[in-house]
Amino acid sequence: MLLHVVRNTHFSDNALGIAAIEELQRRLPTGWKVGAPRRSISPPDGAVDLRGPDGIRTRVLLEAKARLDPKGVYAVAALARQVGADGLFVIVSPYLSPSTRERLRAAEISHLDLTGNARIVVPKPGLYIETTGATVEPNRSLRPARSLRGPKAGRIVRALADRKRPPGVRELAAIAGINAGYVSRVLSFLDSEALIRRTGRGRIETVDWLGLLRRWAREAPLESRGEVRSYLDPRGLKAFLERLGKAREPYAVTGALAAARFAPVAPPRLAIVWMRRGEAAAPSLGLRPADSGANVLLVNPTDELVFEGATEDRGVRYAAPSQVAADLLTSPGRGPAEGEALLEWMRENEDSWRG
Repeated sequence: MLLHVVRNTHFSDNALGIAAIEELQRRLPTGWKVGAPRRSISPPDGAVDLRGPDGIRTRVLLEAKARLDPKGVYAVAALARQVGADGLFVIVSPYLSPSTRERLRAAEISHLDLTGNARIVVPKPGLYIETTGATVEPNRSLRPARSLRGPKAGRIVRALADRKRPPGVRELAAIAGINAGYVSRVLSFLDSEALIRRTGRGRIETVDWLGLLRRWAREAPLESRGEVRSYLDPRGLKAFLERLGKAREPYAVTGALAAARFAPVAPPRLAIVWMRRGEAAAPSLGLRPADSGANVLLVNPTDELVFEGATEDRGVRYAAPSQVAADLLTSPGRGPAEGEALLEWMRENEDSWRG
C-alpha cells in the first residue's frame, strides 16, 4: 500500500496515493521524473524521489488526507515542522477548498489535489508548480453546502467582528436575533474553517475577524445583500452628501466615501448608500436614474443589519467600519483596493472600532 488513507472515504486506501503520484507526474515539466513510491509505517504516509533533468534527486514526503478543512492545517503544519528536515513535505487530497489552500500557502506547505489545484515548491533542484483546478467540491454529497450567504449569517459575522470579547452561543443568538441552534451550526462551520478558535467546552476563544470579513464579502457580495439602483448626481458627491444629511429615509453611507474617513486611497468617485425606499427618495436627493456614468448607488438592503453601528459625522450617517470593508471588497472599480486599505487601518486601530 502506498499511502494510508483515513476511513469513510470514497477512495480506496491505495487509490488516493496512486492518483496523487500520477497527478504529480502530469504536472512536472519535461525531463522530470517521479520515482517508485515508498510506504511508511509512521507519518508522513509515504515518499517518492523526484529527479530533475540534471539527475539531482530530492525526497518528497507525501501526507494523504481524504478531507482537510482549514482548521486541520494547524496539525498538518506541526507535522511538516517535525519531518521537514527529511525532504519536501506535500499534502495530497481528493479536493482542497480555496480557504484550505490559502492556509497551506500561508504555512508554506506544498500541496496538490486530484482536481488540479497544486502549489509545489522544490528549492533543489529548482522547481515551482502552481496550477488551478476546481473551486468547489466535485462530489457535493460528501459535505452539506455551507456558506456565509444570507442575512442570518451576516448578523453572526458582524456580531463576531465588532466585539473584542467573543460572545457565547446564547448571547450571540440574542444579539443577532436568531435561534441558538442555527448559531451553533454556523460556529461549527467557522471553527472548521479556522475563522474562530474554541476551547474544549466550545466557547469561542479568538476570532479571525480579518479572514471572517473577507470570507463574508466573497460568499455574500454587495449585490446579493440588497437591490442596487444606479443614479447620477450632476452636481457631484459633495452636493449629494449635503442633501443626504436631510434625508428622511433610514440610510447609511458605505463604500469609498465612508472608508475615506479612515483610510483614503484616492478621491472617491462613487457614493454607495444603504437606503430603505431609495427609489422613492432619489428625486428629492436630486438624483437621475443612470445606466452608465453613474456616481451614486442606492442599495435597498434585505436586512436592517447594515444600519447597526452606524455613526454620524457632520450630519451624515456612515455604516460601521466592518460593514464598509465587506461592502468595498466586492464593489466596482477601486472598491477592493479601498477595502483592503480600510482593513489594514482596522487592524492597526482595533480599539477605535471594536467594542
